[in-house]
Amino acid sequence: MTQSGATSPAAARRIAIWLFIMCALVALMVIVGGATRLTDSGLSITEWRPVTGAIPPLSEAHWLSEFEKYKTIPEYEEVNFGMTLHEFKAIYWWEWGHRFLGRLIGIAFLVPMIVFMVTGQVKKPLALKLFGLFALGGMQGVLGWWMVSSGLADRVDVSQYRLAAHLSLAVIVFAAQFWLALDLWPSKIISVSRNLRIGASALAVGVFAQMVLGAFVAGLRAGRTFNTWPLMDGKIFPDGYFTANREFNDLFETMAAVQFNHRLGAYILAAAAIWFFIAARKSPLRPRANMLAAMIGLQIFLGIWTVLAATPIGLGLAHQAGAMLVFAGALYAAHGARGHSG
Repeated sequence: MTQSGATSPAAARRIAIWLFIMCALVALMVIVGGATRLTDSGLSITEWRPVTGAIPPLSEAHWLSEFEKYKTIPEYEEVNFGMTLHEFKAIYWWEWGHRFLGRLIGIAFLVPMIVFMVTGQVKKPLALKLFGLFALGGMQGVLGWWMVSSGLADRVDVSQYRLAAHLSLAVIVFAAQFWLALDLWPSKIISVSRNLRIGASALAVGVFAQMVLGAFVAGLRAGRTFNTWPLMDGKIFPDGYFTANREFNDLFETMAAVQFNHRLGAYILAAAAIWFFIAARKSPLRPRANMLAAMIGLQIFLGIWTVLAATPIGLGLAHQAGAMLVFAGALYAAHGARGHSG
């Protein structure tokens, strides 16, 4: 048995390929989730039906029934009052697609996992990790409904805190799958300095934190305000960064604050990527450091473009997809720095 927990190098490669595919599906799930937010579709389905909800409305009567349920929530009354059934169908399909993709991911994970185990390609340590990943995926579904439920009673949208939690868990699932796939993928061992190991890990954590800050921007729709750069409407610290009471939660509850925090996070990541690029220039990590620096630079450019354009859907989704790619690059660098691969 290999140290990876697979019974053979061939089995390890097969499982790794499957996990990389799962990572792509999770990334797609994140992007579709971003689309539901940008199209204001997330509250169009007002019930959580994990099994029967997989079947969309199949008749006009069913569509009218779903529409009537939507009319009972504050978002319809205060934001979309008077919308037509045709307009409702448009937002419903986005949310249904998001939930259906979640179900598809669950099946795409569970069935191959069972096959790998039944055919004896995994041993207990790896099996426990795979079961843990499946459990995390199930928790993500529960957390998604917890997020949606926050917008069905007293609000016209979901809580930005719950949105950030929902995205965070999705990114954690992505990271765990990606890291395990790298562990299983055949590769040579490299050796780097302690500083590079710490720096690479810090960069990966920093990218994750920046994505969470981005979730607050999305949650408050802050990307459609302060559409200037490098200053925010002519100021370094924009108006509204804190309320008159200057409470700590202002950092996460005002559009000015969440966008400023996200911008600041990008500048810090840029500086860290430059340091890593310089520090790794004479180490085996140089190719990964070069790649990561380029990816972060392109992502910052895309973020600036997105803000200047007031976050149109296409650019917003491209920025979100870019974040997942940057995170994958950061994990790849951190994994190599830990001596697992080269």
